[in-house]
Amino acid sequence: MRILAAGDFHGDSSLAIKLAERAEKERADLVILCGDLIEMDNHSENILKPFTEKNKKVLLIPGNHETIAMADFLADFYGAKNIHGYSVRYKDVGIFGAGGASIGLHQIGEDEIFQLLKEGSNKINYLDKKIMVTHVPPSGTKMEKFSDFVNGSSGVRKAVEEFGPDILLCSHIHEAEGIEEKIGKTVVMNVGRKGKIIDI
Repeated sequence: MRILAAGDFHGDSSLAIKLAERAEKERADLVILCGDLIEMDNHSENILKPFTEKNKKVLLIPGNHETIAMADFLADFYGAKNIHGYSVRYKDVGIFGAGGASIGLHQIGEDEIFQLLKEGSNKINYLDKKIMVTHVPPSGTKMEKFSDFVNGSSGVRKAVEEFGPDILLCSHIHEAEGIEEKIGKTVVMNVGRKGKIIDI
């Protein structure tokens, strides 16, 4: 399975078009979007359309610049799936997620982030391969050191340590785009605006 993962568009539809073209060119089976797709519930036009026009399956979560309701609306309108607090099985891989952050316009607490990830993880425990999708990276990572004011999430960190997904896809800290590191067996990837191709 080939995934194109990205985040932090902040309403830039030209970026969505470029990434959709890349998803088609590189034959991605699935597109995963890690939040902050729009800016304050504005500029939603053409953020998901380029992907769905190319018949790509899209999973998404909200960031801290759009509401959960807006993420639901975008998913419903464009035939994508919002996995905030949910999970899906794609081929033999379980994918679960939780969006939001404890800072910004649309805040969510650390305990709630953990509980949402727990609910999603519980439904795919039977699968060997698991991908966790969050907006915020875990706390205590190198990624945090790239920003003076944006921190990682203790709720995400706890979820990584308890559920041990194979991969964690995140964004949020723009300066840490492209950084990869490990927590136990979990590979943590900040996919950022440029996006990343992942082969499972």
